[in-house]
Amino acid sequence: MLTQQEQSEPTWFTIIRLLRWDKPEGRLILMIPALWAVFLAAQGTPPLPLVGVIVLGTLATSAAGCVVNDLWDRDIDPQVQRTRNRPLASRALSVKVGIVVAFVALVCAFGLSLYLNALSFWLCVAAVPVILLYPGAKRVFPVPQLVLSIAWGFGVLISWSAVTGSLSLPTWLLWGATVLWTLGFDTVYAMSDRDDDRRIGVNSSALFFGDYTADAIGIFFIGTVGLLAWLGIELQLNIAFWIALTLATAGWIWQYVRLKQEDIPNSAYAEMFRQNVWLGFLVLAGMIAGSLS
Repeated sequence: MLTQQEQSEPTWFTIIRLLRWDKPEGRLILMIPALWAVFLAAQGTPPLPLVGVIVLGTLATSAAGCVVNDLWDRDIDPQVQRTRNRPLASRALSVKVGIVVAFVALVCAFGLSLYLNALSFWLCVAAVPVILLYPGAKRVFPVPQLVLSIAWGFGVLISWSAVTGSLSLPTWLLWGATVLWTLGFDTVYAMSDRDDDRRIGVNSSALFFGDYTADAIGIFFIGTVGLLAWLGIELQLNIAFWIALTLATAGWIWQYVRLKQEDIPNSAYAEMFRQNVWLGFLVLAGMIAGSLS
């Protein structure tokens, strides 16, 4: 059922909502690991055209991912408080429009990938099945957030190889940190949907870990810090990186302590998700400054 606001809004804005461009946090948090990789691989000074391709590529890819997710979940989303007003769930847009928008986003991403070298291009191709199949993972896999994390990790592999033409130990350290960080913040996000997910019968990491969810998130964040520290040693980053990582670590510790408290309002989970955007950019700033001699 369309709300009065949905009935009156222009179609172009409904498409903006479909792409989630009205909620930039989710787009930015996908962009961050890709930017981590391109700046570290280029020792803090990547070519600006490549940075532009990475930024636009993450926007196009995340747009396609959002639409594909909503196509998969158009009959589930109406049963979840947080997602019931999404354009495909509320029938503000048709399935046909959703397919066309997803196709256009994928074509844009493909066009941008042609700028990259052969290894990066084929990593882009390898990422597509993961992006397309992730929304179905919640139906068959107990920790679907892991599939999302692996999809997120492709941004690191693609961006790093776009600079160096190869993958090395630092690449995989950053990939591992990205996977664990994503598992952490997306499990936090999933905690707000636990009651609805349990009722509907779909999987999530927040349900899988049960009473130990906060502890699992803490372990993911500890792993993230450990791998980033190892990366800093491998790349001999200067003090600026270590200051940023220390501040980010304090932020993740604060989130863990808060998650361990009882009677957390549902709004707190989305708030902590948004905080991870700022923590990610803080680490990025440290990586850039820490790479410069």
